[in-house]
Amino acid sequence: MTRTIVESKTKTAIIGFDQPFTVIGERINPTGRKVLNEELERGDFSRVQADALAQVAAGATILDINSGAVFSGKMAEDPRYADNNFVEPTLMRELIEKVQEVTDSPLCIDSSVPGALEAGLAAAEGRPLLNSVTGEEERLEQVLPLVKKYNVPVVAISNDDTGISEDPDVRFAVAKKIVERAADFGIPAHDIVVDPLVMPIGAMGTAGLQVFTLVRRLREELGVNTTCGASNISFGLPNRHGINNAFLPMAITAGMTSAIMNPVAIPVGPTKIAEKRAEVEASGLVLPADMDDETFCQLFGLGSTKPRAGKEMEAIRAANFLTNNDDGGAAWINFNRVAPKAGQEGRGRAGRTGGRRRG
Repeated sequence: MTRTIVESKTKTAIIGFDQPFTVIGERINPTGRKVLNEELERGDFSRVQADALAQVAAGATILDINSGAVFSGKMAEDPRYADNNFVEPTLMRELIEKVQEVTDSPLCIDSSVPGALEAGLAAAEGRPLLNSVTGEEERLEQVLPLVKKYNVPVVAISNDDTGISEDPDVRFAVAKKIVERAADFGIPAHDIVVDPLVMPIGAMGTAGLQVFTLVRRLREELGVNTTCGASNISFGLPNRHGINNAFLPMAITAGMTSAIMNPVAIPVGPTKIAEKRAEVEASGLVLPADMDDETFCQLFGLGSTKPRAGKEMEAIRAANFLTNNDDGGAAWINFNRVAPKAGQEGRGRAGRTGGRRRG
């Protein structure tokens, strides 16, 4: 069985055919997150650390660290900040150091800048996953020597100098090329995690079928583990969680062994709560004056004011159980165990104390 080992200083994550599905948390990424980008420019890493802890609590096994920030304010003062080759190596080191202060989860170092990848490899404790190499000749020559030098596993993305092909046979050929080139450097197939590239189902109706077929081929013919950007499948569509929740178990049964995704359900914000309270009051329903926001959200099905595992994590854990990668269903049972309310510890069913009633 193919197993890809990713380690921190104290923990080991195993991506493998006979292992529970590996969730790689994607939240530590300033791309498209304006507030996070601005905080990083100010040297504020509090949100990064909070996101790291929330993702681990929700079930992420590995944390992806992406340094692709754009420091427009500093750029105006110093033109060097317009160059990611200048910005990202320092930022990557800082991100990894800050994350390692609060969690010992294994890491995935994510950048398009070779200097940032090497800075991350130098800062990370253990054996991180490197994200990523493609089939582009320049990228192969830049990244594979780093993979060999630091003896780490790498994500291999199935595009090359011609771009991303819509033909799954071409994407398979690119993956095979990367595996073969890696072998030339002495890098074994079990240290390569292939991303076959998930296309949006809204733009290509066969996207789901394509990736399921590709994953099977990659597993059977190349013997490699696989990953993907899970939310790509639902891009641009309504109720994206509904599509993601169906896609992930189907991908798992096809043989996919990991995904880069957000394991955390976004907390309900004050605006949505206020709107729902107004709606409830307008209907004539009188609520207790001391009802807090969390109780209100739970009562009316809004979700939670606190970060928690998202519905995708529920689907993944169910799939692990159904594919016999959850021994005895222990993880599923633990995931669905409701924590007792204060004062209810040790009580049995219906809140009664102790065991059987005496006659």
